[in-house]
Amino acid sequence: MWLGLIILVALMIPVVGILVDSPIGRALANRLGGEVQTPPDLAALVRKVDLLEGDVDDLSRAVELLREENQFLQRLLEDQPPARPTLPPADIP
Repeated sequence: MWLGLIILVALMIPVVGILVDSPIGRALANRLGGEVQTPPDLAALVRKVDLLEGDVDDLSRAVELLREENQFLQRLLEDQPPARPTLPPADIP
């Protein structure tokens, strides 16, 4: 039994070393180490994306408004009464 435990501990040492040295181990250490600060480039990119999302929302509303206006004008053009002459026909003797 002691021999199995010693072999298990001996095999776990390299496995733990590999995990700690891996990118996952470093990310876990950074997370446990303290506050993560975002790089300035990433913060600027987030700000730009937020501005673009706002612009897209504004454009979507504008397109919807134009669509409604177009439908209204189409209905007005379709519902027009037939054209009639403005002057009565002339009596030719």
